[in-house]
Amino acid sequence: MTDIPAPITLRARWVFPVAGSPLADAFVTIADGRIVAVGDPPAGCVVEDLGSVAIVPGLVNAHTHLEFSGIKRPLGSPRMSLPDWIRHVITERRAADDPPHNIRLGLAECLSTGTTTLGEIATTDWRTMVDGKKPRVVMFREAIAPRQARVAPALATIDEFLQAASPDAAISPALSPHAPYTVHRELLTGLIERSVAHQLPVAMHLAESPEELELLATGGGSFRDLLVDLGAWDDDPQSRYATCREYLEELARAPRALVIHGNYLSETDHAFLAAHRATMSVVYCPRTHAYFDHAPYPLTQMIAGGVRVALGTDSRASNPDLDLLAEIKHVARRHADVSRATVLELGTLAGARALGLDNLRGTIEPGKVADLAVVAIDPAGQGGDPHERLFADDSKVIETIRAGNRQARKT
Repeated sequence: MTDIPAPITLRARWVFPVAGSPLADAFVTIADGRIVAVGDPPAGCVVEDLGSVAIVPGLVNAHTHLEFSGIKRPLGSPRMSLPDWIRHVITERRAADDPPHNIRLGLAECLSTGTTTLGEIATTDWRTMVDGKKPRVVMFREAIAPRQARVAPALATIDEFLQAASPDAAISPALSPHAPYTVHRELLTGLIERSVAHQLPVAMHLAESPEELELLATGGGSFRDLLVDLGAWDDDPQSRYATCREYLEELARAPRALVIHGNYLSETDHAFLAAHRATMSVVYCPRTHAYFDHAPYPLTQMIAGGVRVALGTDSRASNPDLDLLAEIKHVARRHADVSRATVLELGTLAGARALGLDNLRGTIEPGKVADLAVVAIDPAGQGGDPHERLFADDSKVIETIRAGNRQARKT
C-alpha cells in the first residue's frame, strides 16, 4: 500500500504556473498527490519557505532513448553525418551489457533534473525491469523492418507488447515506427492500424537530416549505402514513400502523433501540421540539433504558423546529458525572438499536450497532479522578466516533486 504524502504548502520567490503569468512570493499547496491551491495559502496551513527558488511544472521530456544513458559523452564527433553516426549507435547497442541498468540511470537522471514526464523510445519492453520512484513514462515501443520480409515478425513483436499487461500505471504503451529509412510502408500501415485500434499515440523520426530526404527522393545516397552494408536495403521503390508529406498523412491517421526532430520539413509540411495541431506535434531536440550542426531550426516560423512544438533531449548518444532545463535554456539563447513564457511552455505544457497528458500535467493548477520542479535562482536579480532569472546560466533544479512525493533535495 502506497503512503499518501501529508498536505504541504510551499512558498517560493516565484511560481510559474505556465497557465498564467508568473506569481511573485507565491504558494503552492499539495495534498494527496494533487495541487489544491496556487497563489495564496489556505487558512491555517503550515508553510515551508523554500527561499530564493522558482517552482515550475514538472518538466516534460517528449523524446528520449534511455538505453544509452550509460554513455559518458556523445557518440562520434560533432557535425558528422547522421548515417555515419548511426554506425556508432549500432556498435554501441551491440556492445551494451546491461540495458536495464542504463535505463535506471536515465530515469534517475531525468527525475533529479526536474523531469517528471517522459516520451521514451524503447527497443525492448522494460516495463517489468525497473522499480521504485520514476517519472511518468509514455513508452513508444520501437519497430524496425526496412524490408518486406521483416514486417510480419516486427508486427508480431508489437502485438506481444500490446497484449502484455503493464504492472505499473506510471508507464503506458505507445508505438514508434522508427524512421522512413528503417520502416517499410507495410509496417507503417500496420502500426497506424494498431494505434487506431488501441487508441495509442505514435512517434516517428522524420525529416531529421538531408541524407534522409535524399534517400526518399532518389533512393540513393549514404543512407542507402548504410542499409546495403547492413543487409537491410529493399530495392522496391514501393517499400517507402518519396516525401515527408506522405509520411505525415499516414501519421495523421493515428489518434495522436509525435513527429520527432522535423529539422527539414517544408513550409507546406508546417501548414499540414498546423492544420492537424489537435493531434500532431513536432518534438525539437535543441542540443542534439546543434551537435549535428543542422540548418537553423525554424522554431519561430513554426510557432507563428500554428505548429505545436515540444522539447526533447534525445539520448546521451547525441547529447551530454538528459537535463531538460538545459534544453530550455539553449532554446532561450538560440531563439531570442520567441517569448520567454513560450519557451517555458515548450518544455512543460506543450510536451504534456504532445503526449496526451495535459489534462493532469504541464501546468500548476488546482486539480492537477503535483509534479513540480524547484529551481534555485539568483536572489539578487531584480525587475524585468522573471523568466530571465529562471533561464540564467547558474539556475539549477534542486528538488523534484513527483505526484506529491519529494525527492532528495540538492544543495
